[in-house]
Amino acid sequence: MRPLPKLTPENEFFWTAGADGVLRFQYCGACDRYLHPPGVLCPEGGEAPEIREVSGRATVVGLTVNYQPWLPDMEVPYVIGLVAIEEDPLVRLTTLIVDAEPEDVVIGLPVSVRFEQHKDVWLPVFAPTGEPPVEADEYAEPAPAPVRAMPVSDKFESKVAITGIGLSEVGRRLGRDPMGLAVEACQAAVADAGLTVDDIDGLSTYPGGSAKDGGHSEGGIYPVADALGIAPTWFCGTMETPGQSGAVVNAMLAVAAGLCRHVLCFRTVWETTSIAWGNRQNTGVGGGARISGEMEWRLPYGAMSAGNWIALMASHYFHRYGATREQLGWIPVTERAGAAHNPVAIYQEPMTIDDYLDARMITTPFGLFDCDVPCDGSTALVVSAVDAASDGPHRPVLVEAVGTQMRERMSWDQGTLLHEPMVDGPSAHLWSRTDLKPADVDVALLYDGFSFNALSWLEGLGFCGKGEGAAFVEGGTRIARGGEIPLNPHGGQLSAGRLHGYGFLHEAVTQLRGHGGGRQVDDAEVAVVSTGGGHPGGAFLFTRS
Repeated sequence: MRPLPKLTPENEFFWTAGADGVLRFQYCGACDRYLHPPGVLCPEGGEAPEIREVSGRATVVGLTVNYQPWLPDMEVPYVIGLVAIEEDPLVRLTTLIVDAEPEDVVIGLPVSVRFEQHKDVWLPVFAPTGEPPVEADEYAEPAPAPVRAMPVSDKFESKVAITGIGLSEVGRRLGRDPMGLAVEACQAAVADAGLTVDDIDGLSTYPGGSAKDGGHSEGGIYPVADALGIAPTWFCGTMETPGQSGAVVNAMLAVAAGLCRHVLCFRTVWETTSIAWGNRQNTGVGGGARISGEMEWRLPYGAMSAGNWIALMASHYFHRYGATREQLGWIPVTERAGAAHNPVAIYQEPMTIDDYLDARMITTPFGLFDCDVPCDGSTALVVSAVDAASDGPHRPVLVEAVGTQMRERMSWDQGTLLHEPMVDGPSAHLWSRTDLKPADVDVALLYDGFSFNALSWLEGLGFCGKGEGAAFVEGGTRIARGGEIPLNPHGGQLSAGRLHGYGFLHEAVTQLRGHGGGRQVDDAEVAVVSTGGGHPGGAFLFTRS
């Protein structure tokens, strides 16, 4: 069944506009701008917007040909487009491009609106006008907010350290209860820190208990505290943080403020087993209930996956900078070479660039090996007060800086066209909190839910210039172990498995301890970590003590 938006007083004007064939958006007269998605106030003018008709003409600024059969009533392949409306190019719609062969849909193609009725909803889709593509060197880009200076010189990061790490069994369709995985990882992290559960006075996790049914949580703080017999002084479990590892930032803040001495952070995924047990909630498929919030603007068009959403930016990047799939492929190929030395990686067998190019397409420009590997597993780490960190059996890993600032809209389609959303804010904020520079980093553990994620982070963090990432990774030598900036030497999520950000934290500590074995980066003293995979995002800079 096609997911359809829930009609509300705020959005009904948009989703029912097709009844008379006229596309409508909110408009603020005070600042002469259109607004989307609908809101109660214009964020710049501060006024309640009016509803205004538009021409229905637009330009394709991003596209992906989707080959994944997400919905039974949508035959693949179909073209998901990101179109900028003629009246205001900063207002964009994720939509379907219809009445055109997939190979004829290109960046710059002029299109006009059509409406498809589904029950009481008219979905605006777009068809080519017959005019030639617009040849433009520049497309509208929203200006990011400035980076805020440190409000105090006494950094909270200097008061904390990572003292313990733990990893459960990791695999595909393990068939285990996720709580068992969480307990296994948590116990390992506490022991690795040289502590007992009685020493743990804080718990922090992402995303909390609400995501258990989708295979993205073990159940949250309460059942883990009960299973381990911990009565925390402080605890936190939430999704609205700077990336999945925002729970770790929260833990650092609690320790630095003196609420706790040792906070146990954990993250459990069991997506493959959840799906095998018949749970499809995590895909957005099924159920028949109306959807609301940010998903209502994508799921009705069969844009069911973050792969679809991120591919829209990747297509624009490819168009703007002349990047190729072969260049992008060196990220998964190089990471697979590292995974061969990681005994817990899901995929360890060698992969060539030809293997990458020959794999089936998922959603252009992403093929099978551009997509991370769903798995079951749990990761945990202990954040301790720095004055207690030296008591453990391992060298503590120090925290040099974090990057958490939001500089752009929390949106998959209203922000930048040039990279994954929510990369530049955390990256710039990270470097504003340290005297270290990208050249000082020895190993990069960068989020790679899709290969383009890692490319965006390489550019955002300053390891190469904007638009230079594809050429930077080409051939794999610069990002290999022993190269300029070794990238995800454990295999990343593309080969080691989607531990949803926390695998990068585990590998950063492993590398800075010198415990990487055959994948160890020589003399690794500084590691950068990013998590997010879209929005929101966050970054860390860790150092060896």
